Amino acid sequence: MRRSTFLAAATATALSASLFTGTAPAHADGTTGGPVLSDADGWYEPGLLFVTAHSDSPLTHITAHFYPLNAPAGTQETGSTEDFTQYTGEDARSGVWRAPVHLPELGDYRVTVDLQDASGATVTEAVSPHSLRYQTVITLSGLTATPSVPDYLHQEVSVSGAAVARDPRDPGTPAPAAGIPIAVGGAGRTWSTTTTGADGRFTAAFVPTTRTFRVYTWPEASDSYPGAIDLGSDPQDLHTAPAPIRFTASTHALNLQQGAAGTVTGHAEVQTTSGWQPLPHTTITLQDRAHVAGQTTTDNQGNYTLHVPSSGGGATSGELVAGTYDMPFQLTATQPFSLHVAYTTHIGLSASLDDDGALRTHGYVSYEDTRAHWPAHPTVTLQYSKDGKSSWKDAATVPVPIHHNKPLFDETFTRTLTKPDTDAYWRARFNGNPDLGTSTTKPVHLYRYATRITGFHASTDPVRKGQPFRFAGTAQYKKGTTWKPLQEGPTLYFKPRGSTTYHYVCELGSDHNGHLTGWVTAKQDGTWAVAYSRQTGDHYLASTKVTDYVDVR
Repeated sequence: MRRSTFLAAATATALSASLFTGTAPAHADGTTGGPVLSDADGWYEPGLLFVTAHSDSPLTHITAHFYPLNAPAGTQETGSTEDFTQYTGEDARSGVWRAPVHLPELGDYRVTVDLQDASGATVTEAVSPHSLRYQTVITLSGLTATPSVPDYLHQEVSVSGAAVARDPRDPGTPAPAAGIPIAVGGAGRTWSTTTTGADGRFTAAFVPTTRTFRVYTWPEASDSYPGAIDLGSDPQDLHTAPAPIRFTASTHALNLQQGAAGTVTGHAEVQTTSGWQPLPHTTITLQDRAHVAGQTTTDNQGNYTLHVPSSGGGATSGELVAGTYDMPFQLTATQPFSLHVAYTTHIGLSASLDDDGALRTHGYVSYEDTRAHWPAHPTVTLQYSKDGKSSWKDAATVPVPIHHNKPLFDETFTRTLTKPDTDAYWRARFNGNPDLGTSTTKPVHLYRYATRITGFHASTDPVRKGQPFRFAGTAQYKKGTTWKPLQEGPTLYFKPRGSTTYHYVCELGSDHNGHLTGWVTAKQDGTWAVAYSRQTGDHYLASTKVTDYVDVR
């Protein structure tokens, strides 16, 4: 802000200082206790000089002399005045005396003063510590602020007034000051500027940024009045009328896992003389005593979506806040909110299907954060799904024995299921508790198809001893509801007549239609059997045996 804004206050301060302390006092030559000059100044009153002095005896005569400010010593005075009358003081021994000044040219002048008191003591050419600013004085008058109490619907404040110029050569004839830049501001900042019209009037507008504010208005330097004294107006103390607000929230509690994010949506409104209406461009904050957990802004219709990250762990109680406490035209509104973040857990699973369809699983669960604790009886759920994406079903709940009970240490689990779905996606899910988040493994596709041999029989029966013969039949596997040719042959077994035990013979083959291939040599009577056994590979289940008795002659 320009210094001229505070000139009126500075004038009063200078007057007070000169009255009670004095500045560079000048005494009568060769005397003590005679006249003393404290100051001679114009006090920004056009065409006047104020002399501050005191003496032991009443002052009887004062003469002031004026010289161009930067003129060398010995320069003839430009003018003088001795028509002083006492302006302040209880008697003539001390106070302020005032006299009119008539000089031909505007400018700044050095001032000396001659003083004489009733005792005859005199002082001549006492130099004033201040110069006389014999300049046009620009003042502001008729200031108004509209509205005097701005509110949500009427936020812009217009400051109007008039600038008046008073020439010290004709101080009794003030004139409108046209073309003067006018500034409006406060707190060390300029909020708005404008220029006076031909009639000296002006209007400047600004929008307050605080609920209470002090408005200053002052003229700035102008080419129309070079060197002029620009006096600012007295400040005006104003305040706004903040409006009540309200808002909704889709939830007042979030339970998150570390690393996940939650969402709160809602709508904010402000109450005006026209009723409740959408509140745009307003901050919505989720906070607790320690920090801000999330922040967003309402859109043009007052709607908002707040994304809440989960950086820590545990439970916190906070609040949702609509607005900020320093907003000038609206109040704030709050709603309670609780945020719970479960600590991250890690889980792994190894799973496989045996030849007979048994599902064997082995896995681990762990956590990292030292603040976390295992539940009393932790469990893992084995789940399966046909497509690995939806409709997950629980197959078994497996307890997790706790052996280490420390962060970063795996606690393991194992389970075998004897009759699971043999074509499905499998996963393990740690069930967690309020402090430990759930975690789930990626789905793994495990499948083994049912197998069978149809139409099994010896190609010749009876058969001569020592002669080769083969077997007929078709190898198949079931995918979904359809049996398809299996190009991987079964195992051949033989049980001699009178025995109760089958013996391994060989592996048969099968062609692209699943038809059995391979030859054996007839040795004795007995029963032949084929079946898919435990050497069926990763994707086929064992089958039941099918048999045929062969007579050897």
